[in-house]
Amino acid sequence: MGKLKIESKIKTIKIIGAGLAGCEAALQFADNNWQVELYEMRPGKQTEAHQTGDFAEVVCSNSLKSKLITTASGLLKEEMKILGCKLLPIAEEYSVPAGNALAVDRDKFAREVTKIIQNNPNINVHREEVTSLDDELTIIATGPLTSQRLTGELIKIIGDEHLYFFDAIAPIITAESVDESIVYRKTRYDKGEADYLNCPFSKDEYYAFVDALNEAEKHEVHEFESRFFKEIDFKYYENCTPIEELARRGKDTLRYGVMKPVGLDDPRTGKWPYAVIQLRTENNDRTSYNLVGCQTMLKYGEQKRIFRLIPGMQKAEFVRFGSIHRNTYLNGPHILKDDMSLKKKSNVYIAGQLAGVEGYVESILAGLLVAQVITGELQNTNDMLPLTTISGQLWRHLVSPTKNFQPMNANFGLLSPLKERIRDKKRRKQMYFERAIKDLKSKLEKV
Repeated sequence: MGKLKIESKIKTIKIIGAGLAGCEAALQFADNNWQVELYEMRPGKQTEAHQTGDFAEVVCSNSLKSKLITTASGLLKEEMKILGCKLLPIAEEYSVPAGNALAVDRDKFAREVTKIIQNNPNINVHREEVTSLDDELTIIATGPLTSQRLTGELIKIIGDEHLYFFDAIAPIITAESVDESIVYRKTRYDKGEADYLNCPFSKDEYYAFVDALNEAEKHEVHEFESRFFKEIDFKYYENCTPIEELARRGKDTLRYGVMKPVGLDDPRTGKWPYAVIQLRTENNDRTSYNLVGCQTMLKYGEQKRIFRLIPGMQKAEFVRFGSIHRNTYLNGPHILKDDMSLKKKSNVYIAGQLAGVEGYVESILAGLLVAQVITGELQNTNDMLPLTTISGQLWRHLVSPTKNFQPMNANFGLLSPLKERIRDKKRRKQMYFERAIKDLKSKLEKV
């Protein structure tokens, strides 16, 4: 690791992909008076998961996870605010009720980011697919749904050190189709506002639901994916594992996991149900809800039949069915230098989920870091960002040698241990937070 040499005369950057990472990077450069050429193939060429041509469209959950500083996601958000993140303030402006989580009205958030990008005088938008890589200073932020042609160009450069997995998204239903005489509004243990609707299962209802999941018909791998990959190996992010796959692991897996009823007392009985599925609002008007933990690869007809077995959803109307899609990422430690540029083509940088981070906020972070490395705001990678920060440790994860590289999200397990052993879990996380913020501010003062 050494000090990056950033040529001050370079003031133009090409960014491929206007997702979360690409938009964050574009705004970082624009704010530093760079000329940004931003390429986005949608809506002319859509992916199998996106619904619009808007920038920064979130396609799975609308949640950017917890805001609490005693969580890894909450700590990461605070670190990113210190680093000058551009998208988090927009997300907060277009947030919807979600208890202690930061969830966004996905349509309003994406439209606002698109407007801000398009109205920025330092950003030129090109609505076209990029299929080749030249010698321009370039950031690839095309995300986990990078087009086949661009992925093929990358493979020519990096060889076959290219990994992939499959991801699933959850259905969305209309609020008016939910039976309010059955569901109840509550946040677990009454922490924060009661922003979730809870669908309570009896023991018989739960096992009938599990049996239906196990017997249901599933979508097969898309034909284009079978052609593109020589060998299909179904590997999921654990946080996005399809609900039917979880059910297959055991009859009680769901009620001890995504359907756990702990802390969700039914006001009509004063007791926890046998199991619960939670519904999280998609917008401030609460006209539609996401089925939390119900990402799926079931056929659409089966989704309608089985999810209507959920108490309170007998007449559910679906705004969007769940689906499975290919997510692509690169084996970063083998192909990336410390500054996130390709070892075999140093003018090309990788950002976002393609680099191997998992999650929306983590993707934004990757775009932020790459942009600030190139502009010179983060010049010294001898120790990168502190070992005590989530942002620094996620950066290290993407570029540090490892035998079995897997995508990573924010978690306290990334951090170096505290000097003293703290048994109280809440106090320990508070100390992680205080240490990280102090060390990050100290580091940035020296840059």
